[in-house]
Amino acid sequence: MAGIGRKTDKWGSRFGFIMAAVGSSVGLGNFWRFPYTAGEEGGGAFILIYMMCVLLIGLPLLMAEYAMGRKSGMSAVEGIQSLARAESRSQNWGIAPWIGTLTALMGWSAPSPH
Repeated sequence: MAGIGRKTDKWGSRFGFIMAAVGSSVGLGNFWRFPYTAGEEGGGAFILIYMMCVLLIGLPLLMAEYAMGRKSGMSAVEGIQSLARAESRSQNWGIAPWIGTLTALMGWSAPSPH
């Protein structure tokens, strides 16, 4: 891990910060609105599975992404690629953050059921 260096400790631009804040807001809106709507329509059992997935999969991934970001001082994509290089691992690990980004974008752009 000695090959990983911190590039910056601040936002690159005001636009980048605003986009991150908007993304966070959209994610929180999904987290609160979806369970409410599903429970209201009789999907209470599904809510339990949803919450378990959020806690058992989403939270550890979020913590891992934050840890890599803190260590490298880079974006998720750059940080994972840099970590893979420093640990002499496959550069295919650079695909992982893109999958997460695309998943978030697909969920954000999905049409409303109503």
